Amino acid sequence: MSRSLRDEIQQHQPFRSLEEEAALNLFRTTQLLADRGEAFYREHGLTPTQYNVLRILRGAGDGGLGRNEIRERLLSRMPDVTRLLDKMEDMELVRRVRSTTDRRCVPTALTEKGRALVDAMDEPVAAMHREQFGHLTPGQLHTLVEIMTQIRARLPQE
Repeated sequence: MSRSLRDEIQQHQPFRSLEEEAALNLFRTTQLLADRGEAFYREHGLTPTQYNVLRILRGAGDGGLGRNEIRERLLSRMPDVTRLLDKMEDMELVRRVRSTTDRRCVPTALTEKGRALVDAMDEPVAAMHREQFGHLTPGQLHTLVEIMTQIRARLPQE
């Protein structure tokens, strides 16, 4: 049996509004999912953001992407993408190659090690997602996705 948020946080007073209850439920759920994700990726020697970069670069193909393109595609804000990519280069997961035609262009691409790691994580990540969301019906999942999309559409995009 699931517990209400009021029970979880031991709040004795009702929420001020249904919107407040929804917002606090979303924040609490997001934090629990983030905590689980951080622990999961740490077991694989990564942060969630590093894994996100690996997925982005896999999708980009052999040509890779520039730093700003990676920043724009990240799920969470990352002010210092250069330092993130430096660390991932030190880990031999990515490589950066300066363009011979435009010295300002320094695309980042996966190394063989980075590609092997992101590919090997596909099933464990899928299993984690099934663990987190597998109890929901396809209809509930579609509704969840639609609701989150509607909420994001009303928020300012920076």
